Amino acid sequence: MPRDSVRQSANLLAAVAALAVNVLAVTLPLNGQDTAAISDRFPVYFVPAGYVFSIWGLIYVGWIAFVIYQLLPKQRENPRLRKLGYLFALSCLFNAGWLFCWHYLQFGLSVVVMLILLGLLIASYLRLNVGRLQVGAAERWCVDIPFGLYLGWITVATVANISDFLYSIRWTGFGISPQIWAVLMLAVASLLGLGMGLARRDAPYLLVLVWAFVGIAVKQSGVVVVATAAWVAAAFALLLAALSFVRGARTGKLPRSPA
Repeated sequence: MPRDSVRQSANLLAAVAALAVNVLAVTLPLNGQDTAAISDRFPVYFVPAGYVFSIWGLIYVGWIAFVIYQLLPKQRENPRLRKLGYLFALSCLFNAGWLFCWHYLQFGLSVVVMLILLGLLIASYLRLNVGRLQVGAAERWCVDIPFGLYLGWITVATVANISDFLYSIRWTGFGISPQIWAVLMLAVASLLGLGMGLARRDAPYLLVLVWAFVGIAVKQSGVVVVATAAWVAAAFALLLAALSFVRGARTGKLPRSPA
């Protein structure tokens, strides 16, 4: 159907545009500002070490895999992808929009854009019913895993983005120390991981949390309470990922995708 072809093309064009903006953000860079350097201006404790951001390379690969997969003629009428609709394309546009907000130091607006991006990814995840359908290897690697990785990272990035914004407006945290706030945020993120592990058995999502928590522990190694909490959170997320992997391997009990 022409409608399916339009959706496929929209996903391709949006992904290309988002990738181009991400590349320009590094090579130009946008507004003469480096993405990581801006982040380093905020002495908050929920920020991981710089190497952790290399996960974007995997996310980009996931984008490309998804776009190629959904472009295949055989997938044109895939019910899951039809149900996803234009959510992926919209998420690409908001991803690019966030970079403009961040590089032009519009931190409040960046939080709004990030929250919309998170909402789009949650909606995508739910529409695809990730973790609750038995799918083939190709669909798992090109659809389920990329969306799990992306949602996992944006979950962490949203918390970090809000933390940076609150610092920029000199929020006092109700008198609670920044270190304790970081521990509380790690606890909340761990609870989200627990929910994801129990409800979706999504090991890739949880492994992203492990990656981020270890990065926070490394970055904040000089702050004992934060580093300890981050290591504990990483170990907890790793255990959940292992359990999710084992449970997810029992795919015979899951309903099959209608694709």
